[in-house]
Amino acid sequence: MTFAWSYPRRSISKAMITITVFCLLFGIGAAEEKWKGTDDTVVNKFAAEQGREAKEPLINTDQGDLLLFIFLLAGAVGGFAAGYYWKTLLSGGSHNGRPPAGPQKNS
Repeated sequence: MTFAWSYPRRSISKAMITITVFCLLFGIGAAEEKWKGTDDTVVNKFAAEQGREAKEPLINTDQGDLLLFIFLLAGAVGGFAAGYYWKTLLSGGSHNGRPPAGPQKNS
C-alpha cells in the first residue's frame, strides 16, 4: 500500500524527538508550580479544620535511599517466592509432592 504523500522517516523522527524534548522541558517546570500533592491540598486542609496537625512519620522514608532499599527488599522476597513456586505457577502441578493450593478440579 503506497500513499500519495510520503515524508522521509528521519525528518519525522527528528520532529517527534524535538517536540517530546520541548514538552518535557517546559511542561515539567510549569506543572510543579500548579500541581501540589494530595497531602497539601486535601489531607492537611481537613486535618487543620479538625485541629489535628501533621506529625513526623514513624518510619521516615524521605531521607536518603531508604525507600529504594525497601522496594529492593520487597522485590527480592517476591522474586524468591516466584522462583520457588515457578513450576507450580506455570504448570499448575504439584511442588515437592504436595497438591497445588486452591480449589481442586473434579474429574
